[in-house]
Amino acid sequence: MSTDTDPATGPTPEHDVARPTGLTGTVSPGLPVFLSTEHWSLLGTRSMTWAEVMSRITIHLTVVSAFLVVLVLTVQRTGFGTPFRVMSIGFASAALIMGSLTAIRVNMASHEDACLVSAMNRLRHAYVDLAPEIEPYLTASIHDDSRGLMHTYALGQRRNMALHVMGSTSFFLMTVNGIVAGTLGALVASAVDAGSAVVVVAGVLAGLAYLVAHMGIARRVFSGKPLDPHFPSPG
Repeated sequence: MSTDTDPATGPTPEHDVARPTGLTGTVSPGLPVFLSTEHWSLLGTRSMTWAEVMSRITIHLTVVSAFLVVLVLTVQRTGFGTPFRVMSIGFASAALIMGSLTAIRVNMASHEDACLVSAMNRLRHAYVDLAPEIEPYLTASIHDDSRGLMHTYALGQRRNMALHVMGSTSFFLMTVNGIVAGTLGALVASAVDAGSAVVVVAGVLAGLAYLVAHMGIARRVFSGKPLDPHFPSPG
């Protein structure tokens, strides 16, 4: 771990180094260019991340739709016999694996997105340091803590956190995967000739178990702060 040397106390651990205090009075002529270059780099990274994620989600949903079409054709040809049961369990298992891997990537991308937004908030703070008169015209936040992050996401409007989570891509994918998991549980129970009540219970329990597991993983991903705040919100 790198250290900085303090004349009075000797080497100081890196995490004890003072945070930046601002750029007021800075006269470097290239500073605005450097800041804007970093800002565009972050914007480009954010755009590429979500383009990749949306592409993976599209592929996943397309494959699931194809599985359903194949199953419909199988039923028309052979009925709900052994071929249908084998194919449906195999397809549901494959869809659940693909969906779970996609969901993990979506959660990771969401956390990366929060870090990118916080980093851009930090750059806006630098812009305001250089030109304080622009602050009233900025809609996004200039603070890189959790409050500043949500301010930028909601564009300064009040937003119910529960609705924010329920409307997210991660929650949508979790719901789709939960339905697939419940269907898989019901199919397995039906394959062993369980009664209707057992099939229903097995499906519900499998779906709920998947949702609980998914939320546990998501909570671990989002448990930490996006970035160590340098410019927290006042108060």
